[in-house]
Amino acid sequence: MAPGNRLTWLLLLVISSAAGFAAAQDRGRLDHDFQAALADYNSGQFAQATEKLEKLSRDVPSSFEVHELLGLVYAAQSQDANASEHLEKAVHLKPASAAARTNLAASLARQGKFRPAEEQLREAVRLEPRNYDANHNLGELYVRTGKIADAVTFLQQAQRINPASYDNGYDLSLAYLHVGRVSEARKVTRDLLKSKNTAELHNLLGEIEEKSGNFVVAANEYETAAHLDPSEENLFDWGSELLLHRTLDPAIEVFKQGTQRYPASPRLAVGLGIALYSRGNYDEAVKSLLRAADLNPYDPNCYLFLSRAYDSAPGQADEVIQRFRRFAELQPKNPRAHYYYAMSLWKGRRAQDANADLHQIEALFKAALALDPKFAEAHFQLGNLYSDQKHYADSIPQYLSALKENPQLGDAHYRLGQAYVRTGDKQRAQEHFEIYQRVRAEHLAQVDKQRAEVRQFVYTAKSAPSAKD
Repeated sequence: MAPGNRLTWLLLLVISSAAGFAAAQDRGRLDHDFQAALADYNSGQFAQATEKLEKLSRDVPSSFEVHELLGLVYAAQSQDANASEHLEKAVHLKPASAAARTNLAASLARQGKFRPAEEQLREAVRLEPRNYDANHNLGELYVRTGKIADAVTFLQQAQRINPASYDNGYDLSLAYLHVGRVSEARKVTRDLLKSKNTAELHNLLGEIEEKSGNFVVAANEYETAAHLDPSEENLFDWGSELLLHRTLDPAIEVFKQGTQRYPASPRLAVGLGIALYSRGNYDEAVKSLLRAADLNPYDPNCYLFLSRAYDSAPGQADEVIQRFRRFAELQPKNPRAHYYYAMSLWKGRRAQDANADLHQIEALFKAALALDPKFAEAHFQLGNLYSDQKHYADSIPQYLSALKENPQLGDAHYRLGQAYVRTGDKQRAQEHFEIYQRVRAEHLAQVDKQRAEVRQFVYTAKSAPSAKD
């Protein structure tokens, strides 16, 4: 080799070695910074991790690891829009990563973007059919979007992959219950109880047994849940199960314990009021329901049962009228709010004096009917209001309207018959008296209706947020 060429080669070798050394140094620095950011993330120091990773994302914009970790750091800070931006880049850089798609789907779902989240999770499952997180998260996504039958398929697969998973097992059991596969829900729940004896599993088993018609077993499971964890929810579920099956004295005791422990819980106060009313303790029932109305003035269930209890115990007229007036003011578009207010005024004043403002009561009934012309009870009571004032001709159209909407309203037939007698139409009067005799068994139907109302309250209230201590 000529001397000039040898010198050139030596210079190139020196330059190349220096560049390689510099690149190695740079890689070492970048790796050090990434590991420091990862340590910050693992220790919960998200702001520090964000700062380091944002710089790294500019230095190495094609790094899958940097974008994925930065997305997770933003997600940990509930900054899901920023998280999705970097998690999407991570998926673009490594589209065959099921884990990356699962992370992106979680961020999208938290933003309510369920369709793209579903697409990511389905692709993750396709890439790795035995990926637990992808199957479990897809099942949970379907639960959140109301596609319970679809959820079962993926929750089942996740359970096969990891039979010891408590969270997936609980979700799968709940999904089975909602699609009517009760025996499978029971088996999964009992299997979980063998390894983890928790209040929520006993509560779920109570729901399963209730759906199966096994009242005694259900009540026992709800009781066990309440003893393990006397939360507001568990006490409500236990008391409700007793109430639904009219085991009234124990139900009253459970609800009393609940209201003492959770005095700010409106549903426990309503439950106690219903149990007391069903037991015939009307004055106490009214007091409990008044407390419930103050805890949640917007709850229509409370006023339904307050009107029932007040009908049997009108002694607290002023307080009851005040609550119904407030309800009508809060919900001016609710026909029952006007109806309850009218009834409270009318019944309370009839019990005290003869100076009730009948024009106001009439106006309230008419306001209810303007909002709901098919409101049978409002027609019936407006007819009674006219009849009590001896305006029998005015009462007849109201009774007929009530019976058009509810032909089994026995008392309406009887009062209509009386109105026809007063107006001289004895033939029609007799017809309605005969119908009244035939539908007197309506009392039993009324009992069934009341039980249906209690059941509806329980099922609605179970989805309400729990009160805190």
